Amino acid sequence: MERENSLRERLIDVGVDLVMTEGAASLGLREIARRAGVSHGAPRRYFPTHHSLLSAIARRGFADLGARFDAATGGAASPRCQLQALARTYLRYALEHRGMFELMFRHDLLDSETHAADTPRLRDSTLPLFAHIVELVTRDRAESAEAGSGTPHGPARQPAVTAVALWTNLHGIAQLWGWGSLQLVLDTSSPDAAPGEGPLGPSGQLDRLVVAVLDAHLCPVTP
Repeated sequence: MERENSLRERLIDVGVDLVMTEGAASLGLREIARRAGVSHGAPRRYFPTHHSLLSAIARRGFADLGARFDAATGGAASPRCQLQALARTYLRYALEHRGMFELMFRHDLLDSETHAADTPRLRDSTLPLFAHIVELVTRDRAESAEAGSGTPHGPARQPAVTAVALWTNLHGIAQLWGWGSLQLVLDTSSPDAAPGEGPLGPSGQLDRLVVAVLDAHLCPVTP
């Protein structure tokens, strides 16, 4: 049993390495088996379908992103600062790990009911991350109300609805930036960031978009 678990994890490890270095298109079942040093039929003993193996690889991505969220928000004092740190981390992950990010949010994997019997569905891996956003939105509202510093923009919405809108905005920014669309409309040829700072630096285009998203969906920040 221990040997089987070790081989199962090795197949996932190989898949993670492949998607990180060569992109999601490299994740053929035969190639994963070859690099793991097993026959091309061996993965079927641990993963009933190709999708179930891809889902296991993508779950590693969600675990990694969750750990990065914890590290990024651990030192932030207020919920707003934590949300800003979370948003930056989300976009940085999308920019730096395009292959894994693409795999994690593939609709056919998130919506698939075919998975190993002893593992949860991939879409369940998004729930802790989403719950974290909802919690921070709720706390931000409570602190703003207590301080009398403002109310949410527009009609009052459930924190979960606001969290969905915020997440949707961030995901859209990540996708559009990855496709090069935002660079066109924002004219990123303009010198808006310090040398070597990058788009997520304090004066970069993406960081300004993060601030705009938070301002649009949360209580306005008053001086």
